[in-house]
Amino acid sequence: MTGTDDKVALVTGASRGIGFAVAEALVARGERVVITGRDAESLAAAVERLGGPDVALGIAGKSHDEAHRAEVVDRTMERFGRIDHLVNNVGTNPAFGAMVDLDLNAARKILDINLVSTLGWVQLVHKASLRERGGAIVNVSSVSALGPAPGIGMYGASKAALVQLTQQLAYELAPTVRVNAVAPAVVRTKFAEALFAGHEEQVAATYPLKRLGVPEDVGGTVAFLLSEQASWITGQILVLDGGLTLGGGTV
Repeated sequence: MTGTDDKVALVTGASRGIGFAVAEALVARGERVVITGRDAESLAAAVERLGGPDVALGIAGKSHDEAHRAEVVDRTMERFGRIDHLVNNVGTNPAFGAMVDLDLNAARKILDINLVSTLGWVQLVHKASLRERGGAIVNVSSVSALGPAPGIGMYGASKAALVQLTQQLAYELAPTVRVNAVAPAVVRTKFAEALFAGHEEQVAATYPLKRLGVPEDVGGTVAFLLSEQASWITGQILVLDGGLTLGGGTV
């Protein structure tokens, strides 16, 4: 993929899993990356795996913390002088079960991290760099946004709201900034373990492609959506599901 010289990407929740795979794909094509996560030690290890401080910077903190978001954007601009790409990958789902029984504090936490913090990142990055330079944003949603998601209904609701936010931002920030989203089904990450651990073969059997996703499936797709090859794509939600939704599934 061309047009990546001197490009800088900010990827949230990238010490492992999907976020790390996105950062890895971007570094592989010549971009520098700033990655965030809650654990400083894990971030430091991720930076080394990405190629060290010449190409990657890790900043630990919580995505829903306004001070952390401001620190990340300020340090990125100080270090690299620009932000061309933003990937909002942070997500949480601290509760399983029926929504009618869901603790409302858990619901607020899910929305704050999965939705509100995403808007917060976009606002800061747009003000710091994208408004002047242009660029591209990709939000990580989920197939659970596309229909009922038994057991993880509030997570699905937050990701459905993220779909709408993606389309709204794509409309408002055009023509200089493109905004898209990916909607993965179950990907083999620590975050999603509760959905497949101990019965992966049975879960994978419900997918037409007969396997779960791996982080690299999402990482490569996000890298494409940020590239010049996707320069006429905005406001789209790309479903990455191994064919799951063909049969009506969402989890």
